[in-house]
Amino acid sequence: MFSSTELSDALRAVTSSMQTPVIIVLLIFVALAVIMIGTLIAELFTERLRMKAKMPKLADDLRSREQPVEEVIRESGLLKRQRKALTELISHPDITPAMRESLAVRLLEEERAHYNVIVLITDLIARLGPMFGLLGTLIPLGPGIIALGRGDTYTLSTSLLTAFDTTAAGLLAAAAAFVTSAVRKRWYANYMSALEMAMECILEVTKEETEDAADRPDAGKEPETDGKNGTEAKKTPESKNNSNDRKKNTAEKKSGAAEKEREAAENKEES
Repeated sequence: MFSSTELSDALRAVTSSMQTPVIIVLLIFVALAVIMIGTLIAELFTERLRMKAKMPKLADDLRSREQPVEEVIRESGLLKRQRKALTELISHPDITPAMRESLAVRLLEEERAHYNVIVLITDLIARLGPMFGLLGTLIPLGPGIIALGRGDTYTLSTSLLTAFDTTAAGLLAAAAAFVTSAVRKRWYANYMSALEMAMECILEVTKEETEDAADRPDAGKEPETDGKNGTEAKKTPESKNNSNDRKKNTAEKKSGAAEKEREAAENKEES
């Protein structure tokens, strides 16, 4: 069996070998945190400040139908990704309202997944940064305590410096990622609510247009045409009167023929 000393040495070797990977991961976290802060500032000036959509006005414009829906979307002041999703929603005029609602749900899920991926990176850094910082703190303390027992103050000071640096790096990366994630969650929630409202307005407008087209009495009927020249036949009051006269004459002829047949049958019975 293994002795406790051998097991302790093996565990010490494992933890000591993790010091370099932990430091590399912390450096990556710090670099990602800096990049995320830079992209947040860039997003502020390229998208956030340019989003000037007024949702009540957009809803009124869609309901009024004074302008084409494509033009209303283009002039809505929404973000490029939102305008693209709305354009995709109305680019299929032949689908049914139920299919259009399914397409809207799918487009919303795609946008939500896109934003969740961006936020997930900073959320992971905010959660894992302190953990790796704690690992970077505890791992070098073992050799430092051993060096303290031997009177090696240089090794002790080096171990403590490494422990403090890793702790500071982990907390710094986590703090920057936490702030970035909180700001982006608020922005993206606003983006998604605006997109969802715009899609609901478009679905309502397209549904009303479909119902109006279905309620028209001449919907789906071909106009009557003149057999000679192929033009649409127009019914005038005179033509209607002539048609009624012809129907009346036909009915009188039928009644007269029936009366004659009845008289003939009575004469036959008398004879």
